[in-house]
Amino acid sequence: NKIDSEDIGMAYSLNPYQGCEHGCIYCYARNTHEYWGYSAGLDFEQKIIVKQNAIEILEKQFSNKNWKPLPIMLSGNTDCYQPIERELGITRRILETCLKYKHPVGLITKNALILRDVDILVELAKDNLVHVMVSITGTDESIRQKLEPRTATYKNRFKVLEALSKNNIPCGVMVAPIIPGINNHEIPTVIELAAKAGATSAGFTIVRLNGAIGPLFKDWLVKNFPDRADKVWNQICDSHGGNVNDSRIGVRMRGQGYMAESIRQLFSLSRLRFMKEENKFEFNVKDFNYRAGDTQLSLF
Repeated sequence: NKIDSEDIGMAYSLNPYQGCEHGCIYCYARNTHEYWGYSAGLDFEQKIIVKQNAIEILEKQFSNKNWKPLPIMLSGNTDCYQPIERELGITRRILETCLKYKHPVGLITKNALILRDVDILVELAKDNLVHVMVSITGTDESIRQKLEPRTATYKNRFKVLEALSKNNIPCGVMVAPIIPGINNHEIPTVIELAAKAGATSAGFTIVRLNGAIGPLFKDWLVKNFPDRADKVWNQICDSHGGNVNDSRIGVRMRGQGYMAESIRQLFSLSRLRFMKEENKFEFNVKDFNYRAGDTQLSLF
């Protein structure tokens, strides 16, 4: 998928799976499941659509001499390391294909399954072809179990950063989404622990509840946090000009207003304090070889 948005720092995204077993209540990808005739609720978590021909199509793209090797993000929509990946291994084969063609690739995940593929990531990292962002929304396990019920524990996500860093695989932390009144106070701790684990960059987004996600999230909010549901809902609205949903490019990820500004300042100060030497990673696009799939060439 070609990305034409200043909000996202990649040229393309590739999602091996539609729907996600992690079940994060806030996930903006829930809306995409309705396109396939499924619900944004339980169907999104239970009916996973698999792109079984992903490698075949990717090889076709890479072997085209007119293809321009710009970074591809795995996934951008649903987690490429959700539980079904353990069985199907599509993400691993995508990484193998990127290594074969020397094509740059970025990953974002909240699952420790990524450590299964450290061997490939190490090889990609040797040529500056990979960067990994680990999504960590807090440190309170009781909240994670409600918010992201089938994801890796926060402790294990920090261990992922540590393992990647020890293997010289460039990595950072994505504090996303930040939900006012639930996890915004955790920003400094997350960045501090991520930096200690080896993360050299950090990013954030503020929750936005587009489409079907709004009523799903509100129902979840009232059931799980009845004592502060109204406060949280109002603060989300305050972050998006009076609404919980915002699709405007340039502001949808960061929000606007007093609450959004206070979150931005807390994030900036935390990053400055704990990541003074933030790494500005640059992908290698010079070593791409569109002829890597040429069977005749490979004989030599």
